Amino acid sequence: MEYPAEYRYTREHEWVKIDGEAAVVGITHHAQDQLGDVVFVELPEVGSKLQAEGQFGAVESVKAVSDIYAPISGDVTEVNSSLIDAPEKINDDPHGEGWLVTMTIFDRNEIQALMTAGQYADYVAAETGG
Repeated sequence: MEYPAEYRYTREHEWVKIDGEAAVVGITHHAQDQLGDVVFVELPEVGSKLQAEGQFGAVESVKAVSDIYAPISGDVTEVNSSLIDAPEKINDDPHGEGWLVTMTIFDRNEIQALMTAGQYADYVAAETGG
């Protein structure tokens, strides 16, 4: 799997795309693949303050419920409300239409602690033995 090079990644399998002073957050292809068919997503409200590595929502699939963690700290400015009626977008396009939240960036230094696409691909390969 190719992971978008302009994104950064967490060990909990979230991604963040920086767009100026905003950041878009989602879960990775690997995460959705491990979960299976997503049937429900729980997201924070606009205005919620997220802390890096803090839990902010959950994704429920036919297999399991998995918590979602913030890759960086910030205020939620938008949630992908289309996922309420179509949570399968997370499976269909996890790095695009399946995004979860948009947020402001509190501390740009937190971004540097995240993995690059290459580092994340290596991490997933080591985790899965592949």
